[in-house]
Amino acid sequence: MRIQIFVTGGTFDKEYNELTGELFFKETHVPDMLRLGRCRLDVDVETLMTIDSLQMTDAGRQLILERCAGSRHTRIVITHGTDTMEETAAVLGRGGRGISGKTVILTGAMVPYTFGSSDGMFNLGTALAFAQTLGPGVYVAMNGRCFAWNAVRKNRESGVFEES
Repeated sequence: MRIQIFVTGGTFDKEYNELTGELFFKETHVPDMLRLGRCRLDVDVETLMTIDSLQMTDAGRQLILERCAGSRHTRIVITHGTDTMEETAAVLGRGGRGISGKTVILTGAMVPYTFGSSDGMFNLGTALAFAQTLGPGVYVAMNGRCFAWNAVRKNRESGVFEES
């Protein structure tokens, strides 16, 4: 079973400029994360974009939907920023026939991977596990939990995803 991983950016892939204190994007860390996690799954990693999810547009969400629909793989993981992950999940969940029969898992991180204390490795690992075990549908996997696309929200006060 091969799993498609689509990278869209988000905190997962942010870098820190020590001189200016700014966060920025260089390239995805997903291949390093898979290597360090000793991942033995058969995966294809494709970067669609590297943006903060607050910059995600309807056109960006449409691109993600089209790439999921056009993928020959039936198991897909999408790395995404957490601020608008539910919105993208909703677009995919309503995506209709294009992704019917596919298992699509969105995941992200609250802390950049490069900080060393990121939740990204854990979230990526659980997303890959959910992609292998769940039936067709669109889900959000964060904090060791998995939620249906239409029953999830980010609790901005506690910093976790929960059932809505």
